[in-house]
Amino acid sequence: MGVRDSDAGRNSPTVGIPGSDLGWHLGVILRSWHERVEQAVQGMPHGTRGYQILSVVGHNDPPTQSGLAKHLQIDKTVMPYVIDALEGAGLVERRTDPADRRVRRIAITASGATKLTELEAKVRAAEDAVFGNVPAPLRRVFVDNAAQLATSLHNDQPALDPCLAVMDALADPALDSAPR
Repeated sequence: MGVRDSDAGRNSPTVGIPGSDLGWHLGVILRSWHERVEQAVQGMPHGTRGYQILSVVGHNDPPTQSGLAKHLQIDKTVMPYVIDALEGAGLVERRTDPADRRVRRIAITASGATKLTELEAKVRAAEDAVFGNVPAPLRRVFVDNAAQLATSLHNDQPALDPCLAVMDALADPALDSAPR
């Protein structure tokens, strides 16, 4: 007789914690990541979302505003406000596309590139804190597997909005009163 799936985790550190399934594990990790990264990017217009936009425009050819919204799964009606705030802070600028003057591309500014370098170091430190004492090889395996799973899920359901999933997970009022 083989080991049942439910018995496979009997030596897991979460045995005896009610509801400690994959969703619980991911929720704990996501909440810790979100709290630490939000603190790391404090002062950035629109917080983590603003950082993600700055990262995309800082590491790629200037995307269109609509392409950026689609890539990051940000509602196209919200995107102009976020871009306005980033532009107002001098971090990005809208540039006319030379191939089609009706199109605006979002490009990082020199001060935006400097800010991005600063924020990337802070985000790396925040992520290091999330992993705490987890050995580096285990961390690499976890991150590589998470990236593979996320890419697979995104490719299977490109319309799935990861921002909404995060917001739903973090907006649970029961989590606000939970001990930390």
